Amino acid sequence: MDARDVRVCRKEAMKAYLLAAGLGKRLYPLTKEMPKCLAPIAGKPLLRIWLELLASHGVKDVLVNTHHFAEKVHEFAATWTAPPGLHITTEEALLGSAGTLRENRDFVRGETDFLVCNADNLTDIDLDRLIQFHRTRRALVTMALFRAERPSECGIVEITDEGRILSFEEKPAAPRSCLANGGIYVMRSDIMDRVPVKPVSDIGFDLLPQCLGEMYGFLWNSVLIDIGTPTSYALAQDVWSRRRVTA
Repeated sequence: MDARDVRVCRKEAMKAYLLAAGLGKRLYPLTKEMPKCLAPIAGKPLLRIWLELLASHGVKDVLVNTHHFAEKVHEFAATWTAPPGLHITTEEALLGSAGTLRENRDFVRGETDFLVCNADNLTDIDLDRLIQFHRTRRALVTMALFRAERPSECGIVEITDEGRILSFEEKPAAPRSCLANGGIYVMRSDIMDRVPVKPVSDIGFDLLPQCLGEMYGFLWNSVLIDIGTPTSYALAQDVWSRRRVTA
């Protein structure tokens, strides 16, 4: 299902988790000096790009988890005075992406749905369309998808014409499609009861496989780039610089 097929509908305010605790080892030497979420894209920290995107879609509060160079994220947060409200949590030991949700589930207590976004992605995704798609289908999870050039390096899905996800596999040796997990989700609040109770747990490996049959995919055909390698980081710089010139 293409994002263009979904009617735009303004949503009520929502909360978002912005996952930013990774070490960013593939992006060395840049991440020997800063966390990946503060890597500059066309002169602007990626974290700021994310917060501006979330604010433009009415997100009211954002929780950012930190670990690598956590103090630098705290320094950035001290200068942030615009919406959305910014909440920083530091993980002394990494919990994994699903573990972060479990540890901070009170952040979304009382919410119907919430966003979960990988902070190392650069995107211009229309979150209003994503959320409307999710709510129209009454999904437990809606996952943003993109077409991967190297699907064996991604979480790969198969979907029906209506967008229901039939299968999901992390980094398959023999990919069944090129539709890849974009690391941006809308989740219904009751998913928290399915997060494994263990020291470290991952959304892709430990949580999403439990959600088949209740999970949908929303294909985004514009910008969605994981900046995690020098090659993809250079691509992100080029794409975003050209986008600013033509905007």
